[in-house]
Amino acid sequence: MLIKTNRSWQMPERDATSEHIFLNRRLFLSAMGLGTTTLIGRNVFAAKGKKVDPTTNLYPAKRNEKYKLDRPLTEEKDAASYNNFFEFGSHKRITFEASALKIRPWTVSFEGMVEKAIQVDIDTLIRAMPLEERLYRMRCVEAWSMAVPWTGFPMTELVKFAQPLSSAKYVVMQTFHDKDMARGQKQVWYPWPYTEGLTIAEATNELTFMVTGVYGKPAANQFGAPLRLIVPWKYGFKSAKSLVRFLFTDKRPTTFWEQIQSSEYGFWANVNPEVSHPRWSQATERVLGSNDRVPTLLYNGYGEQVAHLYKDMKGEKLFM
Repeated sequence: MLIKTNRSWQMPERDATSEHIFLNRRLFLSAMGLGTTTLIGRNVFAAKGKKVDPTTNLYPAKRNEKYKLDRPLTEEKDAASYNNFFEFGSHKRITFEASALKIRPWTVSFEGMVEKAIQVDIDTLIRAMPLEERLYRMRCVEAWSMAVPWTGFPMTELVKFAQPLSSAKYVVMQTFHDKDMARGQKQVWYPWPYTEGLTIAEATNELTFMVTGVYGKPAANQFGAPLRLIVPWKYGFKSAKSLVRFLFTDKRPTTFWEQIQSSEYGFWANVNPEVSHPRWSQATERVLGSNDRVPTLLYNGYGEQVAHLYKDMKGEKLFM
């Protein structure tokens, strides 16, 4: 059974930059006249020495009722205590180690094939975007899943903000690289920083979501604060955490797990119960919290919204 949503984007104006994004970006770019513009917002962490997220007053955001679930939400205590975050270790109980992540100050850069390269303070960026809450299922390649109330904004708004050139075909995303802060990054056999990528068509699909919060508040570190990706029809490793860089390019990137083991983890990584991982079946998944074993759905149940993206892609390994 596919998860259905009403498409509110089907209007001639859907590809236009929304007014608040356009106006905010113009204000940002007018701040400095250099080739690469640095946009530094007021940092409450540094200014007052308090460990209070400067965007706390934006939560909880209004829920977008178009994005619903066919199962109960995963309880926060379960979702917050079972996380992959290889920058801090290879086990799931990563909350303590991830507490070392310093999420302020935090700067996000937009580079490559864009109208103008810029750097933006995370709080300035978040306040420029239309935050909303969406209920999504998330399917890990390790055959477990959860259902989470993410807060954030459509990635299409981020792409509009970045203003890529029409020749850009992919967006590459990278996480931070600081081995003194993140002990897992001292493991030299991993190709740090964590790198992921999407086609522009995937990045601007209505489901692709940039996450800043979860369970009605700013995201805790182990969820990938302060900015992460959620692509609900793909295996979870595609949803990169703690992002600092967006690079627009015309060349398909080689992603983190592709570099490690390309025979098991590919660029596309779309969920398909009929295509097994080389070491286990993907036919079912264990639901986090209840531990129920349920059938996995093609594209994690979001086929109606995304299957068209992969039509006639012959020779591509779309499901690994």
